[in-house]
Amino acid sequence: MSLLRTRATTARPAVARIPGERALLGAMGVDSVGSGMYIPFSLVFFHHITGLSFAVVGAVLTVVGLIGMGALPLAGTAVDRYGARRVQLLLYGVRGTGFALYPFATSLPAFAVVALGTAFGDRAFPAVQQAYIGEVASGVDRDRLQAAARALRNAGLGAGALLASLVITVAGDRGFTAAAWLNALSFGVAALLIRSISASRVPDGSATAERPAAGYRLVLADRAFLGLTAANFLTALGYSALAVLFPLFIAGTLNGPQSLTGAAFTVNTVLCAVGGVHVAGRVRGRGARRTRSAALGAVIFAAAFVGLGVFGAARPQAGWAVAGGVFALVALYTVAELVHNPSSSALAVAAAPEALRGRYMATYQLSWSLAATLAPSLFTALFAADSRLPWAVLTLTALCAAALLLRLEPHLPAAAVRLAPLPVPPCPVPTPTPALAA
Repeated sequence: MSLLRTRATTARPAVARIPGERALLGAMGVDSVGSGMYIPFSLVFFHHITGLSFAVVGAVLTVVGLIGMGALPLAGTAVDRYGARRVQLLLYGVRGTGFALYPFATSLPAFAVVALGTAFGDRAFPAVQQAYIGEVASGVDRDRLQAAARALRNAGLGAGALLASLVITVAGDRGFTAAAWLNALSFGVAALLIRSISASRVPDGSATAERPAAGYRLVLADRAFLGLTAANFLTALGYSALAVLFPLFIAGTLNGPQSLTGAAFTVNTVLCAVGGVHVAGRVRGRGARRTRSAALGAVIFAAAFVGLGVFGAARPQAGWAVAGGVFALVALYTVAELVHNPSSSALAVAAAPEALRGRYMATYQLSWSLAATLAPSLFTALFAADSRLPWAVLTLTALCAAALLLRLEPHLPAAAVRLAPLPVPPCPVPTPTPALAA
């Protein structure tokens, strides 16, 4: 009996949830499933539901994507003025309306208008969600929610892709219309879940804090945060490699089957969904500094890119060697993602002043949007010159990002950088978490 008591007193308690956490995570999951129904094959998706050619669809999506980045500064200002929850609900409405209208937007002008409105919502949403996490959680809870959000994103995208494949198989071309409306429905359900979270009290005093009149001038004057954004841009280029470079690498350099590309995506998605929360929990439990864990993730990215360059130069002939090498390197790439993403995201949220969190997150999100916009043309140009060149460039950018993060560490707020390890209480009853009403 005494042994059992001893073990009970040293056991780590169950993680206490913040108020509204289940609804918040549920909204993230539903949103991701809906998005997964069109993201993996967006060109084919929009071609079928609008009837426009692939070339026209691609050109429209590129142009509206670039214009849509202009929504980020507006969304940041709105978050600081009205709160992230209200803006998030508005964006759910914009995105849901866009996908509900896509099947009727069969002419080029109509498609361009609907796509532009949806692009505004899609580009602004991640920054608003980051700001909302910053409002409802603090400390280790932010890191935990960031990891859970990443895991749910990957799991939801995979489940949505499978669901869309099933719908299209059963309904044929009409399945694309059904997928568009199901995605619109997912945004509506996610909005209802967010609305169910109490808004009677705003955590961290962000609603009552005095709003500086300078706005984005203060953000642009914060050199440490701009450096953090630059470091994330350098790493974000590596995140784009999975969608842009891996298909070229597998089919072009390795002469592997296209099915191997889909398998590589599946490995990444499954590992992120299964291991995301666990890896982030290990980092939190050890009390690692967010700057250093994010830098470690960037270094692991660099190792994966070096491995891909060397593997491509070796050009193995055996099919099993090609598949085994690709899966091993994708696994290493995914570990880098799991280590880097929760820490870097939580670091950005924690480094932002509460009164200007919306504007700060909008600025930080530009690093993701700009990297995703530049990656296709950059990678294809480098690959055309030399198939090893993209991996060399990505290795350099990842190492530069790691070095920049370490250099910025003393210039960032100490509370944002340092994360105390999770305490082990003297009894198995967890200490109640202070109320953080969403």
